[in-house]
Amino acid sequence: MSNSINIGINEQQRAAVGEGLSKLLADTYSLYLQTHNFHWNVTGPFFQSLHTLFEDHYTELAVAVDDIAERIRALGITAPGTYAEFAKLTQIKEVAGNIGATEMIERLVESHETVVRTAREILPLASDADDESSASLISDRLVVHEKTAWMLRSHLES
Repeated sequence: MSNSINIGINEQQRAAVGEGLSKLLADTYSLYLQTHNFHWNVTGPFFQSLHTLFEDHYTELAVAVDDIAERIRALGITAPGTYAEFAKLTQIKEVAGNIGATEMIERLVESHETVVRTAREILPLASDADDESSASLISDRLVVHEKTAWMLRSHLES
């Protein structure tokens, strides 16, 4: 039995989609970590609602990280899995120190929009490769991050 992958997507296309998904994985994991940090450290009059909201978000992101990594593996690519690899690949800006609840929400909006832009960049790679599985995963992530950014932005309106 051969170890070669024959799923109807050539090696070059699988590598390109896998590389793109690796960036999406790094952004998603970085956003997961940022959201978890904010869950732990949020304070103020909206503590309970934000604490719960952030928990809902990081729980969803934890599942997404696994789904993205498993898709990368299904393409025959090694999924990045270290902080050093994620730091090289992510576009999410790290937050230094503790910040207030409003700034946390602003940063999360920015981070979700960053993930949206990353997903939009790689969607054509999957589409061009006729990789419906990856394209579907990317499209699903677009829906989640666009909706989450909208909902978070709603918290900032006066």
